[in-house]
Amino acid sequence: MWADHAIWWQVYPLGFTGAEKTAGTTVVHRLPQLENWLDYAVELGCSGLLLGPVFAAETHGYDTIDHFRIDPRLGDDADFDRLVAAAHDRGLRIALDGVFNHVARSFNGPDEWFRHRPDGSLDNFEGHDHLVALDHSRPEVAQYVSEVLSHWLERGVDGWRLDAAYAVPPEFWQAVLPRERFPEAWFFGEVIHGDYADYVTRSGLDSVTQYELWKAIWSSLNDGNFFELAYALERHDALLDTFVPQTFVGNHDVTRIATKLDDERHLGHALAILFTVAGVPSVYYGDEQAFRGLKEDRLGGDDAIRPEFPATPAELAPHGRATYELHQELIGVRRQHAWLTRSRTKVEHLTNRAIALRSASGDESVLLLLSVSDEAYDFPVEVGDQLTVPAHSWRLLTERVTPGEGAALSQ
Repeated sequence: MWADHAIWWQVYPLGFTGAEKTAGTTVVHRLPQLENWLDYAVELGCSGLLLGPVFAAETHGYDTIDHFRIDPRLGDDADFDRLVAAAHDRGLRIALDGVFNHVARSFNGPDEWFRHRPDGSLDNFEGHDHLVALDHSRPEVAQYVSEVLSHWLERGVDGWRLDAAYAVPPEFWQAVLPRERFPEAWFFGEVIHGDYADYVTRSGLDSVTQYELWKAIWSSLNDGNFFELAYALERHDALLDTFVPQTFVGNHDVTRIATKLDDERHLGHALAILFTVAGVPSVYYGDEQAFRGLKEDRLGGDDAIRPEFPATPAELAPHGRATYELHQELIGVRRQHAWLTRSRTKVEHLTNRAIALRSASGDESVLLLLSVSDEAYDFPVEVGDQLTVPAHSWRLLTERVTPGEGAALSQ
């Protein structure tokens, strides 16, 4: 399937284009700004554009008013169609972010579509009073969601991210995914905790978000505890018996990886892990430029991680170029070794502050050596040739089927 070769550039359009925080009725044609960045995404090495909410909403986009209408702060149907065509012309797939667990309080739906508390009041999503929960036991709700998914797939969309999927009964997705009409469409859900494989099996989704691995990557680097990463990778490897997880080190809901890491020298470590283990990876816009941003639990606490981008790539500050080029190199490795999507990773050497990871499929493998030690670290001979990695550095070696062929990448 094409998703096996997908590398997503994730964009939060409302923030990216500098849209107002609250909705109005005036149509402002901001979606065309994204067209200026499609070549940038291609040059980065990505093969898909994963869009945050683009539907009419009250504020941040996850409080949908109308799933069939483009948010007027972003433009209209013509703007959207042109963006999809421009992306496809460059070989970029398009995935949309759909919120079907809850809607805005101003959503125009009949009362029986919503979940009610025992006292008769409308239930909400995780205590957010302006987000009312849909009743997924209602066939009318299932019909509505199926129609929304199909509508935008007919308009050229290639896949869907299903927001807050963890709050939706998994069997609901089995009933609404339009598989017969769109057999090539790719669907993945936002699942944070729990049994990922069980949710995929019961829901019929293609994938879910791999938050467990995300946490282990930055946490193991910050704590100098690669045993946590080794444990997470063992669990990650087991998921491949059921599905290929959607992997990331940053997205629209979390503190940026460059801010999350205590030591900026470890940013390359995090990226090297992401692009050399199994999964369908995504890069959150700005991470490829080493943007900083802290997510805070307050009103407006997402603003720092959902910033406005300049009109064109030429207007980016130059200090992010090195991180962009590192992304290019690692994504290049990923694309040259497409088998990495379903590869199995084995820990070949492990201490608190050093780890050797071999990801392999058939006769091909890549060897990633990571060290957060304050001194140069000598990996043992049994890992391969004896290899020394400088303090707080990493090294990646690729091995090809042809004897004697290979390449190395390091930082």
